[in-house]
Amino acid sequence: MRIGVLKEIKVEENRVCMTPAGVEVMKANGHTVLVEKNAGVGSGFSDDDYITAGAEIIDTPKEIFDQCDMVMHVKEPQPSEYELIRENQIVFTYFHFAADEELTRALMKTNSIAIAYETVVGTHNDLPLLTPMSEVAGRMATQEAAKFCERSMGGLGILFGGVTGVAPAKVLVIGGGIVGTNAALMAAGLGADVTILDLDLDRLRYLSEIMPANCRPLKSSPALLRELAQDADAVIGAVLVTGAKAPKLITREMLKSMKKGSVLVDVAIDQGGCFETSRPTTHTDPVFEVEGVIHYCVANMPGAVPVTSTMALTNATLPYAVHLANKGWRQACKDVFGLKEGVNMVNGKITYKGVADAFGLDYTPIDEVL
Repeated sequence: MRIGVLKEIKVEENRVCMTPAGVEVMKANGHTVLVEKNAGVGSGFSDDDYITAGAEIIDTPKEIFDQCDMVMHVKEPQPSEYELIRENQIVFTYFHFAADEELTRALMKTNSIAIAYETVVGTHNDLPLLTPMSEVAGRMATQEAAKFCERSMGGLGILFGGVTGVAPAKVLVIGGGIVGTNAALMAAGLGADVTILDLDLDRLRYLSEIMPANCRPLKSSPALLRELAQDADAVIGAVLVTGAKAPKLITREMLKSMKKGSVLVDVAIDQGGCFETSRPTTHTDPVFEVEGVIHYCVANMPGAVPVTSTMALTNATLPYAVHLANKGWRQACKDVFGLKEGVNMVNGKITYKGVADAFGLDYTPIDEVL
């Protein structure tokens, strides 16, 4: 199979979907890898590194789309790429369709095979291709929250860990999944007074076992969330509904009772955001204020640390990419546990229910097209 590694063109996205080491593995499996010129520069990989690994360097994305059976990205295709995608071409990347109707309808028109990293399911009912970036985003969320709590950044002027005789910051983490767990561990490690909320009692028992003493796992409820948000110096939104829009857990009205200068970090912004007042921002212009509360809503947080993120992403995605290349997407979906859940769209048909439900579109179960 001919596999295309595209350069990311989303604003301030420096990751790349495959490392040179990944190219070497693909070559060892008998496949041809075409890498767009300078695709890896932002992650510290030169074109020469890819050539040494056995890739061909291609000048334009159009050539990649024209020549390859499967194209890979990190982020969703951008509008300039829609018309380049071919019928029956496999597009393997993060899509987050349920948060973007324009992207969804555009990809339906291409009649391609859209396989989304974020909905592939693992053997433990986890999300193995989302997990590494969730780990990065969770840790970054705490890092950014701590930074924007500084007075020079518009915040309250509070040090997360406090100092001798002075209380630490109060940090509220909403969601006890991978993002929330990593965010809470980082915040607790800095010495903050941390509360992490979740609905799943089994998850809360697990968190109670692993979290340090300065982190309290609590059962979430609307009343408790309102109470804790009022007192928080920083709130990290880490709620995920797989393949669907995130629920709006903090409303505009709730902001009025929060501390002026407190910080909201919305890690769910790729899925529409879990705060009512969230809107996507960029690394260059990452924050805005509503009701005096700072909102950090960067839609590609791991793109700020691309060396770490690219290596972590390739570690997770490469085995699936090899299966797709070796067997073709239909056979791979039959042979590899959880891969078929990643298939969101086939030849214009939506095969992931969360996406169809988000926009009131027809849903075709994936087993009907396999």
